Amino acid sequence: MPPRIPGVQRLGTFSLCLRPVVKQPTPAAFLPVTQTASLSQKEKRRLAKQDPYRWAQRKQREAAHKKIREKIEAAKASQHGDPVRGIQTPFIESFDFAGQEPLSKPLLDADGNPIGDRHELPTSPHILNNMINEKELQSAIDNAYSLTRPMEPEITPEDPEKYQRDVEKHKLQHEKAVEAIKRITHLSIGSAKDRLHANIRRCVETFGRHQTDLVLRPKPLSRGQEREEKPVRGGPDTGSSEVQIAILTAKIRALANALDEKKGYKDKVGKRDLRLLLHRRQRLLRYMERKERGSDRWKHLIETLGLSPATWHGQITL
Repeated sequence: MPPRIPGVQRLGTFSLCLRPVVKQPTPAAFLPVTQTASLSQKEKRRLAKQDPYRWAQRKQREAAHKKIREKIEAAKASQHGDPVRGIQTPFIESFDFAGQEPLSKPLLDADGNPIGDRHELPTSPHILNNMINEKELQSAIDNAYSLTRPMEPEITPEDPEKYQRDVEKHKLQHEKAVEAIKRITHLSIGSAKDRLHANIRRCVETFGRHQTDLVLRPKPLSRGQEREEKPVRGGPDTGSSEVQIAILTAKIRALANALDEKKGYKDKVGKRDLRLLLHRRQRLLRYMERKERGSDRWKHLIETLGLSPATWHGQITL
């Protein structure tokens, strides 16, 4: 409420309003000329009728700019990648075969005809089913052959050719048994769980620090920091961040392939498990980015697994 100031008697009192002076608006002639981005339909029809050639040039420029923006957005989207599958790499494709197939699957069109050529995939033929490897299997086969081989008689037998026949028979039976064991232990007849176990072993061999420390350069130290000697590892590295990220990537790909089938959209529990795996991998990737960004270990992880920024930046939604 404005203050009341007493005045001369007989004139009563009057009110004095202390308000700031309203600034006069600037004349329109001195304002900068601005062009509106959008025109009304009436203005568009007027311009098209007034100068059709200029209007056609304008529409042509708009179409060209729209194509350029679409290309830029497509390039950004391709670099950003898919938060679930990332960028396709040969190592990621080999997860589908557990490293047993040397060539990738051919791309098929709508009619089922192959498109393009097949490319090579990294293989791990030494990894077999039932949690064994080729070296262990060969050692067991050699031991079984030496234990079951017929013994040479100490005295001269009545039929000297009998021992040779027994040896040949044992050799044929051994070859049949070896062929049967190789078929049983091959991952081509294994289940999805067997392939997952094989992929986990491949991830440990590829990203374990007991292997990468011998090949990759260590992260450069900051000024005034000295490198500490690390204790000798007692076995293969199975708990480092890069190994866990690779194992989670193998699980995510297997689960995403299962959800892409005909009735996968009904699997609510599978979708929830996929979200949990994605968020767990995202946390590990953020930790790795903070600790190892720019190092050879980080580059090796990102390039081999095809991990794009969408896998660890922003919010992941399905």
